[in-house]
Amino acid sequence: MPEERTQHYEDSKGRRGPEDLRGSVAPFNRVEEGATAIATPRTKNHEGFGSRVRDRSHVCLACGQASVYRFLYRKNGCDILRCEQCGLGRAETMGFDPESYYTSDYFSGERPDGYADYIGTENILRREFAGTVEFIRKFRASGRLLDVGCAYGFFLHEAKRFFDVSGIELAEDAAEHCRRSGLNVFTGQADETLLGRLGTTDVIVLLDVIEHLPSPRDTIALLVNHLDPGGIIVITTGDFGSLYSRVAGAHWRLMTPPQHLWFFSQASMLAMAISLGLEVEHLDHPWKVVPLSLISFQLTRMSGIRSKRIAISNRLGLPVNLFDAMRVVLRKPSR
Repeated sequence: MPEERTQHYEDSKGRRGPEDLRGSVAPFNRVEEGATAIATPRTKNHEGFGSRVRDRSHVCLACGQASVYRFLYRKNGCDILRCEQCGLGRAETMGFDPESYYTSDYFSGERPDGYADYIGTENILRREFAGTVEFIRKFRASGRLLDVGCAYGFFLHEAKRFFDVSGIELAEDAAEHCRRSGLNVFTGQADETLLGRLGTTDVIVLLDVIEHLPSPRDTIALLVNHLDPGGIIVITTGDFGSLYSRVAGAHWRLMTPPQHLWFFSQASMLAMAISLGLEVEHLDHPWKVVPLSLISFQLTRMSGIRSKRIAISNRLGLPVNLFDAMRVVLRKPSR
């Protein structure tokens, strides 16, 4: 096992989690025991928004508690709320259709919150994914691997040197690109029918995917059912509890609803994992080599200033770490 793994503790049911997160799932402001799952929303005035906005009460999909979701701000017409129990953020959207949104436009610079030129940056992305594969092999050296949300298959091409790989991708154009390159990739969402066709697996990866899912807890629970005992799930996503996220607020680079629907903190990720019977083996904030074209594209979106795309920027990458994106390894206990 890797030396950087965190120390662990056991909760009241004997399930294990990282020592440095032990206190982070304590409630921010607990609702009374026995509160209804969907309570009458409470109206509260928030300064700076010019109108009265509502907190909501929901059963949190991460911590599983009936919790007040505090209104934080509005972004792109969506209310952004945070669970007072575990810190999970959620975007409330109306009429968002993932299948019509995640098309080739999302990967080619036609959507401001997508990728500048995903295919054009293949070489940089594959070098980065090769490092991700080496990281995964510290926990599972070989076996069957499933990439959920595999895009154009660049990670799968790196992983297939050590694993028997398959993928699932919602965008038809991207999935077809994978199949043309010889990869076993299915178009659609990770549901019981599709996973049944793939069988069980040893490694499941969701690289910058969980925040896009309509119901991430349900999806992870389903994936766990198709994960062999001792297998691992590797997740990368933004850290809503990071310093950058808290300081930037609505201007955080990953605050891009409606395509980002959920915003996990370390505490909320831990709470969800424990509720699903998973062990948190590792959590860190890794460095990442990012295509210069994507950095420029995101800065353009955030600043509102239009910039001219430079072709060479697709071939250059910069090591970046704002410590606002986390990588988590979850293990299904062995029988």
